Amino acid sequence: TFSRMRGLLGRKPLEGGEGLLLIPCNSIHTFFMSFPIDVAFLNRDGLVISVHESIYPWRIRVCPQAWAALELKAGSLEQIEAGPGVKLSLFGLDYK
Repeated sequence: TFSRMRGLLGRKPLEGGEGLLLIPCNSIHTFFMSFPIDVAFLNRDGLVISVHESIYPWRIRVCPQAWAALELKAGSLEQIEAGPGVKLSLFGLDYK
């Protein structure tokens, strides 16, 4: 849908604690964005399988084995220590 393709495009930069969870999703782009983001790619169990920090505008990131992508304010992944192998709990969300 258009809203999914739009993602964070044209929006204000994310604040700490804010994010966008895209399901299903195994690739993201930052075309036309005006701020960098962090992205964690997750499997169906919420396990982080790949992280990409401070992705600047006009970039693409792909993780073929991912089922979801969590887009966060740049610097957030380091702050919450979310690296590969970490299981994220997203507000009790069951997204299988």
